[in-house]
Amino acid sequence: MSYNIYKLIHFLGIFALLTALSAGGMHALRGGIRADNPHRRLLGIAHGLALFLILLGGFGMLARLGIVEGGLPGWIWAKLAIWLLLGGALTLAARGRQAAAAVLIGVPLLALAAGAIALYKPF
Repeated sequence: MSYNIYKLIHFLGIFALLTALSAGGMHALRGGIRADNPHRRLLGIAHGLALFLILLGGFGMLARLGIVEGGLPGWIWAKLAIWLLLGGALTLAARGRQAAAAVLIGVPLLALAAGAIALYKPF
């Protein structure tokens, strides 16, 4: 596949992840708990699939650019750390209103940080 297709896959994963995390966070902010969320399974599937698409698209782009050969630069490790944080964000959002509020504030900031790291490659 081409670099541009991998980039679209990466973006699709990012948008799906932000949607799933927002939906889970809003349910918790409205006082909902994990057990009474009728869409819990769908959110979990969307979250997991989104994370997979982000990895698939990201590593596909890296392969097309030839970056994965010879070790990964620091900016990729930083993006992987952000990916791990976003992976746990849905579980954190289900812990209550305060945690959900923190997730709804933190997720866009993490997404912005990931975008800035990819754009500027500071390390």
